[in-house]
Amino acid sequence: MAPRLRPVRFDDLVGFESDDALAAFAVFQRSARALRQGAASTRPARDPSPRLLDIAREALGAPIRAAADARTFFAARFRAFRIDPQEADGKGLLTGYYEPLIKGSPTRTAEFAAPILARPRDLVAFPLGAAPAGFDPASSGAQRLSDGTLRPYPERAAIEAESGQALLWLADPIEVFFAQVQGSARVRLPDGREVRLAYDGRNGRPYTSIGRLLIEAGEIPECEMSLARLKFWLREHGLEPGERGRALMQRNRSYVFFKIEEAFDPSQGPIGGAGIPLTPLRSIAVDRSIWAYGTPFWIEAELPWEREAASPFRRLTIAQDTGSAILGAARADIFFGGGEAAGARAGAIRHRGQFTALLPLGDEP
Repeated sequence: MAPRLRPVRFDDLVGFESDDALAAFAVFQRSARALRQGAASTRPARDPSPRLLDIAREALGAPIRAAADARTFFAARFRAFRIDPQEADGKGLLTGYYEPLIKGSPTRTAEFAAPILARPRDLVAFPLGAAPAGFDPASSGAQRLSDGTLRPYPERAAIEAESGQALLWLADPIEVFFAQVQGSARVRLPDGREVRLAYDGRNGRPYTSIGRLLIEAGEIPECEMSLARLKFWLREHGLEPGERGRALMQRNRSYVFFKIEEAFDPSQGPIGGAGIPLTPLRSIAVDRSIWAYGTPFWIEAELPWEREAASPFRRLTIAQDTGSAILGAARADIFFGGGEAAGARAGAIRHRGQFTALLPLGDEP
């Protein structure tokens, strides 16, 4: 279903004139370079329009050196459209994600016994909307059997019960689970080295929010839900097979596989679905079946993004990632960066917000 869009003026975007448009433009240029070079995406999204590709070319050659120049660039080439979701308040949903920094080991030990699994050879990924006949149209992966036929890939519980190829080992299943939810992680090894876990495919099963399941079951009030509270509940209720904490995680049937990046720039964010590094508080994950990577979005919300108390979030962001839980036109996951502080902020975000898509002139609905 096409999103419901309502044209608005740039003057109607509260805070647009005071946002650091130059910083947003630098992030857009990163997307522009990927679009122009045809960079391989890790999770293909909707194809960019010819006009978006033209604007990408212009962005790479534009002499933009000040915020005012950047605002003029966007306003001259895009038209702003407020996204009107079905919800009564006319707002969409914002969440946050981050890159964890966790401890691990290249070998299994008493302290590190939860495996991070490599992508199995029998996993087949489908392009967006190209699931074979007989499969769930939303499916993005399958298992190729020895005779060449395909079947739905096993769910999380079955994968955990098998002995796949372990890339390295983390402290417990919770650390593995949330590395998968975030889509990447940096792992500090006992010798002091750090490696990055990079997304390398998923089993194609639907994503289920275990936090939402606990809210609906009355286990944790929605106003108190956070990443820290969720982890505490899981550990309190047991992580061994058959215990409630482990069983809850297995209700999320989706399973993510990783590859290891030995050499990486720690100042750069992880690679998102668009195949480029993410930028804190500028890169967002969107529904890839609706939006093309590189699409700018103006977001207005009251979020606890700087501290525990909510404050205005008024920012031009760029679609550079996606996620299994990011469904709908007015739905975004804001990348907060890496480490514990970023995780605390990201884990507290589940708020309503107003979304405005910037569509290239000529692409108006």
